[in-house]
This record gives sequence, C-alpha cells and structure tokens, in this order.
Amino acid sequence: MLQSNRMNGLHPYVPGEQPKDREYIKLNANENPYAPSPKVGKAVIDFVENHREKMGLYPDPDSNELHAAIADMLNQCGGVLCRAKVDGDKVTPAEEDKIPFTVTTDMIYTGNGSDEVLSFVFYAFFDSGEKFVLPEFTYSFYPVYAGFYNIPMDTIALKSDWTLDTEKMLSSAHADNGGIIFANPNAPTGLGLTREQVRQMLLKASPDKIFIVDEAYVDFGGQSCIPLLKEFKNLLIVRTFSKSLCGAGQRLGYIVANPELINIVTTVKNSVNHFPIDALSQVSGKTACSDVAYYVETSKKVVEEREKFYDFLKEKGFFVLKSQTNFIFAKHDKIPGADLYKKIRDQGILIRHFATAGIEDFVRISIGTAEQMQALRQAIENIL
Repeated sequence: MLQSNRMNGLHPYVPGEQPKDREYIKLNANENPYAPSPKVGKAVIDFVENHREKMGLYPDPDSNELHAAIADMLNQCGGVLCRAKVDGDKVTPAEEDKIPFTVTTDMIYTGNGSDEVLSFVFYAFFDSGEKFVLPEFTYSFYPVYAGFYNIPMDTIALKSDWTLDTEKMLSSAHADNGGIIFANPNAPTGLGLTREQVRQMLLKASPDKIFIVDEAYVDFGGQSCIPLLKEFKNLLIVRTFSKSLCGAGQRLGYIVANPELINIVTTVKNSVNHFPIDALSQVSGKTACSDVAYYVETSKKVVEEREKFYDFLKEKGFFVLKSQTNFIFAKHDKIPGADLYKKIRDQGILIRHFATAGIEDFVRISIGTAEQMQALRQAIENIL
C-alpha cells in the first residue's frame, strides 16, 4: 500500500449535505441566510477591477489590516452582535457585553476558517501524552483533529438537561493534566454557559494548561468570554466569519487571546503556510468588520426568526432546547429523527440529522429567512 500508517486512523469530518441533484432550501449547515454587507461586494469588485495586479503578489502574511479591523469590530459590539445597539452608523455594546479593556491587534490571529485555526491550536497546545477534555456531544471536528494529531481525549457526558457537566470536565482535566475545549454556545445543542460559569471553571482549572472556548455562535445570544482575557492568560477564544458575519463561503476564522498565545499559534502557521489569508479575503474580511451595524441587524433578524420557530415547534409537540445560536435542536416523540429529516427533504428542504447514538432522535435546523422558515413550517404541518 502507498499510504502511510497514519492514514489508517483518520476519520474525516462529514459536513452538511451539499446537494447537486436539485434546488433545496438549505437549513442544514448553519449558514447565514443573508448575504454579506453590500460594502463587501463593492470592495471586492473594486479590488478585482482596479487593483488586479495585487492578485499576482503575495498578500500581507500577518494580515495586519484585517486584524486591526477585527479588533475594532469587537470593541464596538462587545463581541455579541445581536444585543448591540445601532444609532445610524454608530454601534455600542449592550451593558452586559462591554469589554473592560481595549482589544488590540496583537490579540488577534486569523486563518482559513475556524477549522484551520482549530487545527493549529490542537497542534500548538495539546500533547499526545495527555488527554484533552471535551463534551460528549459537541462540534464533531474536535475528535477529527484528535485522531489527526494522535491526541487522546476524554469525552464527558452532558447532564440530563443537556448542559455541560463542568465539574466532571474539570475533574478529568486535573486527573489527566490536560487542556479543555468546548463550544459556547454548544453545538449541536445550542445551549451556552454564562460568562460567570466559564469564569468559575477557569478559577478551578490549571493555569498552565490551555482553556479553549469556541464562540462560533455567540453573536446570536450567548455571552462572550473576551472580557475574561484580562484575568486569565491561558484562555483562548476561537471565532468565525461563517455564521454571524455571513461569510461561510469566505473562509475566515480567528482567535482572540493574549499576545503570548497568539505568538505560539503564529509560529505553527509559519511552519505550515506563511500566507494563509489570500488578498481578496483580507479585503472582504476587513470591509465586513467596517460595517458592524449591518451585521447587528442581520443577527437580530436571525434571533427573531429563531424565537418564532421555537414557539411553533413547542406548539406542535416537539421537545426543543432553548437555543442561543442560529439553529434549533429538536425532536418529536412520534417521529424518529431520521424519518423527519427524510420527509422534510422530500418537500425540498434540507435539515441536519445525526445518526450518533444518544442524539439520533433529534434534528438540527438552521434558521433561515422569514420566507424559508414559513416554508419549513408548512412542510412540518404537512407531515404532522
């Protein structure tokens, strides 16, 4: 065989279905149903038409302007878009989201989507001789990277109310002297810990081990842990442009952390690919960050539709977890998850079903536009 022995242990991530046989309403991949800001489109067109020569040159390897734009965006909104206040072009954070310091450029790292960022984080901070701790049901790329880098892991079951068992996670981390990673709000449950709950975990965790909070969905109603960076040097926060910044096709993810941790991840990056963010993505990313008000409004629209759809599902007899994300996790006692997925697919709408034992009766439904959600309501009415 030509392949290496390492290949035998790989179990690749399986993304949401990307159909080619027909047109579907896509509510299966937690994409944002709204297009990026019009300013992004104009900036990209201007770059291609008037600065085309830059596409033949290497981009800024450190994405300095993009990092400055991300830091400015976070300082404006406090790290949670859906609660921020907009007055014309001025954006101010909700009181509970105010960051008690200024996020600076040296606290930002960017990569090709948060998946690449996570890959470098795993390489930089988890060792093959120590287990890292994660929830049993969470983002399924974490176990993929564990296998890729041959890092043992300890998965901790969720509590009966589907929340994280923080005490058991901490106990396991101390026993195996490993780090911790979890999504907050969690996926696929949509539930989140408060900032104070995370702070209490950090107070009990080892300060010499990495503590990673994945905030891919926090802009839709969670509490960002960015304010905790002033107190905890081992905290590393992963975020993405794919959800609240309407950029799943853009492939931009980033870290917010203390400069010491940023430098470590940058060393890994420079050992793999010195130019990870292409010139066009740097332009579109920093332009998106310059129009915070637009993304505050689109995030609020997603939250509004989520709450309406939550009420609808409850009325129809579904068991629904109270989501803080741009998706809902639900099940119906009379319809197995796989059957519900197939019946809805037959009506031209894609949602996500996981065959994983323990959550096989659930479906995960991304929140779309008002029109898309109305079509899904009608499909569910037809099925019921």
